[in-house]
Amino acid sequence: MKVKAVLGFILLTLLWGGSSWAQSSQGPLTLEESILIGLDRNLNLHSVKEGVLGAEFTRKSARAAFFPRWTGQYGWTWFSSPTTLGSQTVPTPPKDVGPTAAVPTTTVTVPTTSRYTYNLSSSLNQPVYLGGATHANYNIAKLGVELSKMTVEQARLDIVLQVRVGYLTILRAEKFVDVAKQAVKQFEGQLQISQAYFEVGLIAKADVLQAEVNLANALQAQVKAENDLYVAKAAFNNLLRRDLNTPIEVVDILLYKPFPLSYDESVDEAMRQRPELKAAGLSIDQAKENVKLTRSAMLPNVSLFGNYFRNSDQVFLNGNLSNDRWSITALATLTLWDWGSIYYQVGASKVKVTQAEDSRTQLKESITLEVKDDYLNMLVAEKNIKTASKAIEQAEENLRLNEERYKYQVSTAFDVINAVTLLAQARTNYYGALSDFNVAKASLERSMGRMYP
Repeated sequence: MKVKAVLGFILLTLLWGGSSWAQSSQGPLTLEESILIGLDRNLNLHSVKEGVLGAEFTRKSARAAFFPRWTGQYGWTWFSSPTTLGSQTVPTPPKDVGPTAAVPTTTVTVPTTSRYTYNLSSSLNQPVYLGGATHANYNIAKLGVELSKMTVEQARLDIVLQVRVGYLTILRAEKFVDVAKQAVKQFEGQLQISQAYFEVGLIAKADVLQAEVNLANALQAQVKAENDLYVAKAAFNNLLRRDLNTPIEVVDILLYKPFPLSYDESVDEAMRQRPELKAAGLSIDQAKENVKLTRSAMLPNVSLFGNYFRNSDQVFLNGNLSNDRWSITALATLTLWDWGSIYYQVGASKVKVTQAEDSRTQLKESITLEVKDDYLNMLVAEKNIKTASKAIEQAEENLRLNEERYKYQVSTAFDVINAVTLLAQARTNYYGALSDFNVAKASLERSMGRMYP
């Protein structure tokens, strides 16, 4: 009974936990979750990760050049006439011995021949010194692995930025829908007041018609805002490689949080962390290793060779008609004169080093400009947030005053409608500036090489 009770408790716990997990999984999607989904499903990131694997294979292939290479051959040859394979010793009687006498023998060596032969050969080649070419090739391949990793980091940063911008676009569209709905409610209220005043003869029919037109325009603006929200969600689903019609709700993070770093600090961090700069440095190192590789042709190459050969008239290379031999050779090779071909190739490879260094300098300047542009855009949006926030307070007070004045027929319906429009525009400007600030901050952090979160 106790065992059953324990098992029942465990089962109940699992069911309750699974149910709560399912409910939480259907809740609003956080930015962190969105980023993880984007990084997990993005095909470009998967492709560049495969590039790292390919570069690692290339490095291992280059490493194999340090070790000896063993080759073997086996073949069958048929000749038009018998060929000598080897020799064998046979006894022969002397010519001057009678038929009844004891036959003494002598030993002679005769060649053995056959029309076909089976051959086995094997060789071992161990490079001893190739002018530094082996090390240079390996270092180039090793740097290629690091370059591939930097490509992965660039792809990750780009995906994170895309997800953040897509996420913020949804929030921006949701805020615009809220603003449009608020405007519709206010115009509906204004229409009700206008109709009531018209029925008691306080205003003309034209004021009611104007209220109806403004409500219709507000409804159209709401439809447009809702459509923009639908498009933003579909684009976000596409970014996460989900079905475009998948329902999606996101957590509201559209807040103002000042950026803690100065412009100079942002540039310094970008110079330290940008994977593009690290990749540019690796490209310079590769170009320098290529100079060593090209120069190695000017230096002597020393290798050690071991060879073994066996032939026979039998498939398995055994029997009396078999012979074998082996040899060891040390070989040094040096190009004495090539009309300056290698010298000019070395010069061309040095030029590529200079070009790679120039590219890195240009990249630094480009990144500095990128950081400055994003930083200034963030500051502009930050100022607009403060201005728009103040404008909302003023527009709300303006609407309240005009509505009160309209109730006492001190102001016209046009004044109220204009106040509603100004308030909607102020709210739109505020949420637009808030969204622009967060997008600019996301772009700035990407230009700094900073991963989120």
